[in-house]
Amino acid sequence: MNNHGTKPIPRKPNCASLKYAVNIDDIRQVAQRRLPKMVFDFIDGGAEDEVTLRANRDVFGDIKLKPRVLTDVASRNLSVNVCGTEMKVPIGFAPTGLPGIVHPKAELLAVAAAGRIGTVFTVSSASTHSIEKIADVANSPLWFQLYLWRDRNVMGQLIDRAQSSGYSALCVTVDVPVNGGRERDVYNGMTLPPRISLRNALDVMSKPQWCAKQLTAPRITLSNLSNMDASPGKDVSTLAAWAQQLLYPACDWNDFRWIRQKWRGPLLVKGIMNAQDASMAVKYGADGVIVSNHGGRQLDGLPSTMEVLPSVVDAIKSKAEVMVDGGIRRGTDVIKAQALGASACMIGRPYLFGLAAGGERGIERVFEILTSEVDRGLAILGTPSIRNLDRSNICWDALHKFSSTTGDSHVQ
Repeated sequence: MNNHGTKPIPRKPNCASLKYAVNIDDIRQVAQRRLPKMVFDFIDGGAEDEVTLRANRDVFGDIKLKPRVLTDVASRNLSVNVCGTEMKVPIGFAPTGLPGIVHPKAELLAVAAAGRIGTVFTVSSASTHSIEKIADVANSPLWFQLYLWRDRNVMGQLIDRAQSSGYSALCVTVDVPVNGGRERDVYNGMTLPPRISLRNALDVMSKPQWCAKQLTAPRITLSNLSNMDASPGKDVSTLAAWAQQLLYPACDWNDFRWIRQKWRGPLLVKGIMNAQDASMAVKYGADGVIVSNHGGRQLDGLPSTMEVLPSVVDAIKSKAEVMVDGGIRRGTDVIKAQALGASACMIGRPYLFGLAAGGERGIERVFEILTSEVDRGLAILGTPSIRNLDRSNICWDALHKFSSTTGDSHVQ
């Protein structure tokens, strides 16, 4: 019994199979069972003490929704349009580096799932399969993610290849001047590719499905970098070291201006965490921004993305699209983000959990769960369209707190 004399909510048992998964946390549990610890921690972990990683998730509990009743919600619309890309659900695939360590066919399965879901898939510069190979199997819109690297020849080749392959938008990641300190990887002795050692042999061998897939598939690599003129080879560890050398702590908005001049389609900036940078992005030609702290994997101690979102929306919403990622695990999280002004949300870890739990079917199950939760949430909230959400759907106390946190004087 608790202090109020009621029985506590029972602890949820660990989910052993995708078949029994009710929510995203269940799918995460299945993924944890099926992946070696070093691989699971590579996708699940954050930087240093993981304060920001937890904040991204915890903040949603502070945002309360305000429903309306006796409104006609018999027909509900979840579709959005972001930078000319139609999405049947307001959730896109965020770019994730080297998903091949989860499943050798990672991006190929994910982009096939994206086509059936009706949403956008964002291909990482650090993808396992190449820009061209992914485009060949895609039947839904593709975006490409680019790092601001020091070698403009490398960036230029990637931009040209993405444009030639029909990618509809470019997302430039701007929050990685250096890599964050991901201590789980250090403790686990994580390498690329993952290697069996005395320290992890028992754990790795206890994951036979993962081992079988990895051992029978071609050796994973950074396919977008392996076939370039300047490439040091095809070995993933060599290419990863090269990518590390390409990081550019001296980059500035002039480097972004160069990308704007070269890319002919919609251009988004990923990694924005304050209104001033959002305004600068628009000034230098961005069509949209993605409010992101890299999933808590870069600088620990940053605020959650949802705390920053309202001030960014107020700064640029009339001029550019605003998307958000970080900590989204429920359909109500998506509803809250949309109500605070996001054009759409992006997910990375949840789709990787689904990939580990059940391949292509696991990815589809992730979106089925989130889509169902968004649809149900809209009905109970009394709002028939995701596009009609605004701050009137958020309780004033939550808005006041976010106003105080972000320094946003426009929230009413």
